[in-house]
Amino acid sequence: QVQLVESGGGLVQAGGSLRLSCATSGRTPRTAAMGWFRQAPGKERDFVGAISWRDGSTDYADSVKGRFTISRDSVKNTVHLQMNSLKSEDTAVYYCAVTLAGWGPGVSSEYEYDYWGQGTQVTVAA
Repeated sequence: QVQLVESGGGLVQAGGSLRLSCATSGRTPRTAAMGWFRQAPGKERDFVGAISWRDGSTDYADSVKGRFTISRDSVKNTVHLQMNSLKSEDTAVYYCAVTLAGWGPGVSSEYEYDYWGQGTQVTVAA
């Protein structure tokens, strides 16, 4: 069993920055991959980005490329999502998740993920 706890959400002005964290507990194998997704009110949950625990490879949605960065801290078993140049359309509940299947072409699909955090609200004021 893997538990995930997100933190770092809040209210920020457009153009500002936030850093979300996802702390993992339990046995998260280093072959796993971690993903970030977000869901705005009335919309489906969308892929934001993902990172491989093993080698730090990353992938991002086009909408956040160049603005968001995912990193991992293998000592603290924590993954971070650094969000810069935030826009009002980034407002959503952000979720981290882990896929035990590891890094691959499916990391952008929510159906590949086995465990999810509870989510953290990010609100960007225009």
